[in-house]
Amino acid sequence: MDEGKAARPQPTWWSRPRGTSAPRPVGGVQAAGPVPRPLHGEDPYGTPPYGGPGPWAPAPPVQRPVPTPARGTRLPAQAQPPAPESAAAPSGPFARYDPWAPPSPPSAVPPPPPAPDAPLSQTLPDLPAPRTPSPAGPRRVRRRTAAALAALALAVGGVGGWVGSHLERTAGFGTIELSQAPVEDTERDPGSVAGIAERALPGVVTIHVRGSGEQGTGTGFVLDKRGHLLTNHHVVEPAEGGGDIRVTFHGGETAAAEIVGTDSGYDLAVLRVKGVHGLHPLPLGNSDSVRVGDPVVAIGAPYDLAGTVTEGIISAKERPITAGGDRGGAGSSDISYVDALQTDAPINPGNSGGPLMDARGRVIGINSAIRAADNGLPGSGRGGSIGLGFAIPVNQAKRVAEELINTGRATHPVIGVTLDMEYTGEGARVALGSGGEGTSVVPGGPADRAGIEEGDVITEVDGTPVRGGEELIVKIRSHRPGDRLELTVERGGRERTVEVVLGSATGS
Repeated sequence: MDEGKAARPQPTWWSRPRGTSAPRPVGGVQAAGPVPRPLHGEDPYGTPPYGGPGPWAPAPPVQRPVPTPARGTRLPAQAQPPAPESAAAPSGPFARYDPWAPPSPPSAVPPPPPAPDAPLSQTLPDLPAPRTPSPAGPRRVRRRTAAALAALALAVGGVGGWVGSHLERTAGFGTIELSQAPVEDTERDPGSVAGIAERALPGVVTIHVRGSGEQGTGTGFVLDKRGHLLTNHHVVEPAEGGGDIRVTFHGGETAAAEIVGTDSGYDLAVLRVKGVHGLHPLPLGNSDSVRVGDPVVAIGAPYDLAGTVTEGIISAKERPITAGGDRGGAGSSDISYVDALQTDAPINPGNSGGPLMDARGRVIGINSAIRAADNGLPGSGRGGSIGLGFAIPVNQAKRVAEELINTGRATHPVIGVTLDMEYTGEGARVALGSGGEGTSVVPGGPADRAGIEEGDVITEVDGTPVRGGEELIVKIRSHRPGDRLELTVERGGRERTVEVVLGSATGS
């Protein structure tokens, strides 16, 4: 089928093993020497690259692999890729196609223009050989980029950590301003501790006493606008023979005070200040309405800490206590007999004479005694609060205060007997008269009229058992002169009930 076609020049095959040298054709003439055998059969259609080679089918670049360096090897700085090189144009029509020939250095002299009758493959300009990037180049670039990114991340992290710690310490780079809640309404529920304290504190005073080589601190509160104050007898006792008493009000004002009257048997005293205006009398409650478990608030100056407020509950009622003095016998003026309210509100030395308030802000008791861990009581100067505090019921304090203001003295209810304070049995025994005479029962007194005799043992008062002489005195003094009491009396192993109308005696 090719007979009618014009005969074309047959290609010369330049296929040889790497490292061999072959003669280059010059001017289209084959150099002398043995002709190498082609690696494949002749393509009758002359299709590149199996036909005659031409400029339109340049040989692919030869890539020589570079071995990968071992892990940890420090890589040198990447060299700039070589500039494009173009092979010198040898003479001959097919001398350009040599895939194994090394690149030739660029020639400073441009090649001569081709002859007019030169083959088409020699009329085209030399094409630059494509760059052959080194396989290790991209890896080096990637590694250097990763190292740079890691260093940048470390630097940014360090700066961020420093900034964070600085902000945490200083809350900023400028002036420190701490967050705070805005001002809120200061009103409190009148029944809360804060509400009770707000109303009561203006009426509470701190008392400082000097005299008889002694000094002390206590508390008192305002009874009326005339300047009368109520406190404990043992608070002002050092100044009874002549001394100095000064009171300090909640607002800081101070004033001199004088004694109006005292009663050691009830451990109460009334003072008076003059020339003081704007007094705040505290309202009085009713101690007969108090129940165990009721909340209470104690106000005073423990250890001279004025305006101290504590809270608790009523732990017990009608708790008979005796405090102060030498317990030398019945009727001793140095001993206070109180049928007290017991509270767990913290009370300490200096609280004496201060008010015990109920939940409505009314005075229900006068803080007077504590039971300390070493069994100390007020006047002993020992111990502190262990949650056992005692207050004089306000009903009893009100009667005594009124008598002290009006007459300067208080009266004590009595039954007209002398008790045997050494008796160790149950109840209170009427003492035996000396010399067989019946002097232990006051003739014509309440007990004598009720038929009580020497040696009788009183075991109950209005149905409440009594365990000794002190408790009997406490129970009697919790009433007023003229009150009627039912006494259970035991004589010769037999009990009977008698009614006694309490008499009156002037206290000291």
